[in-house]
Amino acid sequence: MTNMLETAGAWLSPDEWTAVRLSLLVATTAMLASLPFGLAVAFLLARGKFWGRSLLDAAVHLPLILPPVVTGYLLLIWFGRRGPVGQLLYDHFGIVLSFRWTGAALASAVMGFPLMVRAMRLSIEAVDRKLEDAAGTLGANPVWVFAVVTLPLCLPGILAGMILSFAKAMGEFGATITFVSNIPGETQTLPSAIYTFTQVPGGDAGAMRLTLISIAISVAALFASEVMARLVARRIAAA
Repeated sequence: MTNMLETAGAWLSPDEWTAVRLSLLVATTAMLASLPFGLAVAFLLARGKFWGRSLLDAAVHLPLILPPVVTGYLLLIWFGRRGPVGQLLYDHFGIVLSFRWTGAALASAVMGFPLMVRAMRLSIEAVDRKLEDAAGTLGANPVWVFAVVTLPLCLPGILAGMILSFAKAMGEFGATITFVSNIPGETQTLPSAIYTFTQVPGGDAGAMRLTLISIAISVAALFASEVMARLVARRIAAA
């Protein structure tokens, strides 16, 4: 991945390279920020029995159904400078999300969250409960059972969810451009930069270069996910 990015840096213009680096930063931040929440929600949906479970499931998957522009507009209402959450963050912590790269990471995290949760949930549901029960009968507490038994067994699904979230963040456009606009060097990610190139005369070459870079990064991410999943599966089988 590093060699590929170095080669791309020599091939792209400074503005194009900035868009690539910003996309990687936004996608990585969105993925890592979503991980603990995604794992908690996935476990809650897979094992929890409570009133409102179906409502929570629907809310988690809502970004997949709503138009991305609607999701971005809702984020702007809630997390903008004058929104209830955005104003609270600014007044007490000095944090501004709208029209910042951190806002792009938030929008990407929201859009990729359902994919992450679904992959993790399916993996948790596939874990044999008898193994967890056996550990419990030996005196292990629930936290130990989850950390030592459940988590390693569902690790391939966790990795898959992380990669899906990362890939979704790399390609997010509608919610991002609505919430944080398309500011070069600040919020202009790969999709936004490609869109900008298609709107100006003579921008086809730049759009094609960024398109090829997007494809290369996506293929590399999927390949890395497959390799990691196989390594984890072998370790589990060996254990």
